[in-house]
Amino acid sequence: MAQVLDRTPVWWTDTVFPKVPEVTPSGAYDVVVIGAGYTGLNAALETARAGRSTLVLEAKTIGTGCSSRNGGQIGTSLKPDYATLAKRYGIARANAITEVPHEALDWLEGFLAREAIACDFARVGRFHAAHTPRHFDWLVDKALGRSLPAGAEVRKEGVEVVARKDQDGYIATRAYFGGVLLKRHASLQPGQYLAGLLGRALAAGVAVKEGVAARGIERSGDGFLVRTGAGDIRARDVLVATNGYSGNLVPWLARRIIPIGSYMMATEPIAADVMDRLMPRAYVFTDTRKVVYYYRPSPDRRRIVFGGRVSSGEVDPAVTGPLLRAEMVRLFPELAGIGLAHSWMGTVAYTFDALPHTGVIGGIHYALGYCGSGVSMASYLGMRAGQRILGKAEARTAFDDLPFPTRPLYSGKPWFLPAVVAYYRMRDRHETRQASVAERQDGAISP
Repeated sequence: MAQVLDRTPVWWTDTVFPKVPEVTPSGAYDVVVIGAGYTGLNAALETARAGRSTLVLEAKTIGTGCSSRNGGQIGTSLKPDYATLAKRYGIARANAITEVPHEALDWLEGFLAREAIACDFARVGRFHAAHTPRHFDWLVDKALGRSLPAGAEVRKEGVEVVARKDQDGYIATRAYFGGVLLKRHASLQPGQYLAGLLGRALAAGVAVKEGVAARGIERSGDGFLVRTGAGDIRARDVLVATNGYSGNLVPWLARRIIPIGSYMMATEPIAADVMDRLMPRAYVFTDTRKVVYYYRPSPDRRRIVFGGRVSSGEVDPAVTGPLLRAEMVRLFPELAGIGLAHSWMGTVAYTFDALPHTGVIGGIHYALGYCGSGVSMASYLGMRAGQRILGKAEARTAFDDLPFPTRPLYSGKPWFLPAVVAYYRMRDRHETRQASVAERQDGAISP
């Protein structure tokens, strides 16, 4: 009998979400947070513990968004490199911006320990692989900071350069040409983290209402009126924490957020000896292709969880699951007999400058646009947004009030995305083919 594909995240199989008490979202609150993911719940926890009456609105159910649908990888890098940031903002601001992801990861580790949230958090390290020999050289230069300009202050983190001849001890595939191990990077079980965070928020007195979408936000006296299908809600302060699910709630934000589907799959159980041979340690893995694949062993090391972009447009996970599995088998031919068990998707939010953004527009607080690095950044900037609502000086971050660009004619529908993804996929395939041809001609390429 053919296996039935489970279209829910594999993380849900061992995650139990706390029961959300029924509330009637009416009347007035000090704070209304729109979105019950990592950003919204961390902000709500701050405001509720400070004595502010706080309501979180979730359009569907807790976990529907990307906070329980991601890969659980946590890094310290940003999409733009240091030179790009320095050119845009100057050396001092670039130094401050590049420090934030480190602060975010350190803060999240401490937060999980203080709150006793069990979610398999560990500093497992990230193996970032080169898909061509040229990219290996680039990767090493970048990881070792060889091209940083004068005045750059970038936190040093443990980096190990791994030549191709040595990479089997890190990842057993011939598809890569070496890489670097970023030792401080981490992973967690995202569903369990979200469930634990929800439990702490509820215990702090946060009111959470599922199945109620905000339809509009209007100024009303010295506060706001949040329009919903269940009635209007008054709030002194409002935080928009909807990231890739923002829609047109705040048109100014909609013009600056690019919603992109991120697709994932999980395999059937894999024999322990096979897993130990292919992925000897619990690293998370990425590579240097523009259309990146990210994957890892599950925390119990019984499955591989594999994600990335395998289509130009948005399609059903029933379609993307087999495509992701084919990419996995290309990397690991030994897994050709391993079936697909789970296939799902979530929507992330990119920005035109490839940076997260947080601030206040028209009195409305926001934190979003994590560009695929949201586990720690969403948590940290959500916490800081809660502090900003409270008027705390420590709320200030290097991302506050950065210029938030848009593009002419863009209104929130990324009509250009299929062409951009198709171009980069074609370029990645061309580079990979060139590397394979060169390897066959030269015998073996061993950086």
